[in-house]
Amino acid sequence: ELTDPDVDIDAVRRRIGMVFQQFNLFPHLTVTENLTLPQRRVLRRDKAKAAQVAAENLARVGLSEKADAYPASLSGGQQQRVAIARSLSMGPEVMLFDEPTSALDPELVGDVLAVMRMLADEGMTMMVVTHEMTFAREVADRVVFMDGGTIVEDGTPGQVIGAPVHERTRHFLSRLLDPAMAQVEEETSDQVGGAG
Repeated sequence: ELTDPDVDIDAVRRRIGMVFQQFNLFPHLTVTENLTLPQRRVLRRDKAKAAQVAAENLARVGLSEKADAYPASLSGGQQQRVAIARSLSMGPEVMLFDEPTSALDPELVGDVLAVMRMLADEGMTMMVVTHEMTFAREVADRVVFMDGGTIVEDGTPGQVIGAPVHERTRHFLSRLLDPAMAQVEEETSDQVGGAG
């Protein structure tokens, strides 16, 4: 129970990894240095062990060859995979992802989702905020649709994505899954609004 005053909240936080839209890599550090710094500062790992863990996690995300590169030389998808490797290097029990693909070129999204799919297959518990509905349907055990900070719908991917009960969920999914229709609706709305 996280609200229990006897719980060491800092110890709990150390077991949770977070990956954000922005990669938050230090531009003046190499990829390996970005992965070893938090291990050495927070976990007090020695340099050799931190480097070993960093190398293992870079291999997991398919970026071993980028160990000595600087973030500016990487694509957005590669930077996001480095951010995932950095989080994994801390040995989390749970990972939180906040729109990990939203800042990426559409051609780079697949590599990041493949890494996340691998983590799910390995049994990593993940909470993911995403608009990638195909990914959510294939990987999630549970889907929560929120609007305005309120839970609108909660269930299995088949329930929430495949057969939503609430009108708000259906409307969102129809616009997200059929962007061409959403564009037509927007243009029609603009024309009607402009005609008055």
